[in-house]
Amino acid sequence: MLMAHRETLTGLVREYEELSRTAAACRTPDMLRRLDDVAYTLCVSTGTRDADDALLAARHQLRDAHPGGGSTRVG
Repeated sequence: MLMAHRETLTGLVREYEELSRTAAACRTPDMLRRLDDVAYTLCVSTGTRDADDALLAARHQLRDAHPGGGSTRVG
């Protein structure tokens, strides 16, 4: 399975989380479309079909890719 570059995955997770928080207060069509786009990219990058599953998979991949076996906190 192809794996997204660590920096790309970190950026996607951060962007998704930020857009999710913003969309909760400001649900414009453009905001929701951007959130959907990022969720889709995150799903493709992690081989999942659901944004929640993609976030979980991304966090696992980032943790496993962290040098020294420590955890990587995102968001």
